[in-house]
Amino acid sequence: MTVAASSDERRASAVQPERPLDWRDVCALEDIWPNSGVAALLDGKQLALVRVGEGDRVYALSNFDPFSDAFVIARGIVGDRAGRPKIASPIFKQTFDLETGACFEDPAVVLPTYPVRVQDGRVLVALPG
Repeated sequence: MTVAASSDERRASAVQPERPLDWRDVCALEDIWPNSGVAALLDGKQLALVRVGEGDRVYALSNFDPFSDAFVIARGIVGDRAGRPKIASPIFKQTFDLETGACFEDPAVVLPTYPVRVQDGRVLVALPG
């Protein structure tokens, strides 16, 4: 099971009491091909769910590419940069750290990330409660 928490959530939990997370069942793990992504719509937010490798390591981040103003991140190329899991936008090829959402080429640009867990073959994403 993998849980990926955003840096904003880690900072927020250090400052204020933890808010309960609203876990949502999004899809089956097998719906996401290894080393690829799929798009999902949760509460009006377009997310990119990205599966790294053959196992159950899945990340969730915004599907919106701020460089091209398009919802395309889920269609990007999955890989790593110096051991960090990343996805490259299919439009202008900027790469984003899957754990933090930070753009490697422009660290001032950060995509929102969301906690993910895989349970009984299902991918669940948490939204703030």
